[in-house]
Amino acid sequence: MAGLALLDRRLLIVTGKGGVGKSTVSAALALLAARRGKRVLVAEVNAQERVAPLLGASPSGPVARTAAPGISTVNVDPQHALEEYGLMVLRYRAIYQAVFENRVVKFFLRVIPSLPETLMLGKILHEARAEHGGRPRWDLVVLDAPATGHAVQLLGVPAALLDTVPAGPMRRDAEWMHDLLTDPGRTALSMVTLPEEMPVSETIDLDAQVREVLRIPRGPLFLNAMPDARFTPEERERLTRLEIFPPPLGPAAQASLLHAERAEQAQRHADRVAAAVHLPTVTLPLLAADRWGRAAVERIAEAMAGEL
Repeated sequence: MAGLALLDRRLLIVTGKGGVGKSTVSAALALLAARRGKRVLVAEVNAQERVAPLLGASPSGPVARTAAPGISTVNVDPQHALEEYGLMVLRYRAIYQAVFENRVVKFFLRVIPSLPETLMLGKILHEARAEHGGRPRWDLVVLDAPATGHAVQLLGVPAALLDTVPAGPMRRDAEWMHDLLTDPGRTALSMVTLPEEMPVSETIDLDAQVREVLRIPRGPLFLNAMPDARFTPEERERLTRLEIFPPPLGPAAQASLLHAERAEQAQRHADRVAAAVHLPTVTLPLLAADRWGRAAVERIAEAMAGEL
């Protein structure tokens, strides 16, 4: 999938095992899209916000705020999503408060299965299709989705509702949500992984669920924190002979050999995931940074742009 086509979607979903760099990839994609003149919203889901701080801004909370030129961020939580949905349906705050703040209604809302997930996902997908003045409110919505299992649960809600909910407003909402998620012209889901055993195994399992259960169109795989293969076999042999030397030469040779071994292992894991998921792969470099912030995201965005 070409980079331009990827960024021309209305909704990009980024997910993967916790700790693989989903938020960094989401922030970098937002930067690339904003540089092309797009108005971008990056949405997190009931989480400790990472994207806005990565872009050098304060956390946004439940109301979208500008985090960088052309980029806004929002952290969607169930309570605010319910309020927005209620006001959208009932139109007037007094009516919303009379209905949704009623003690009996609140009790029944708490026991409706998947209601929080439906509200949060509905809020994000509504932003992806919303228009203002005859044009999209956002050219691109990037969903920094929860980690693997929770992402599948969240994204699977519309299909589950279609299987269980009778005709009515909730079913109509489930229909348009499912249509948007499964439309290859508007939506793509990209997985992020590390070149390590556990993240790769989880990515392979996630890919199967995306294809067979969620049926969301897939974007490229982002292989994050890939170490450089710096040494040829001949150079590694020479480094091995240098290990016995006193400092600084010996320890430097040992450190170089350790890096070479890590790069070899990473390549094996990269080959394994590429063979299993059959997706275009965007390889992102392993960075050494004492502080992970806007400068690091900029470097990732540059590497991403080159590969896309």
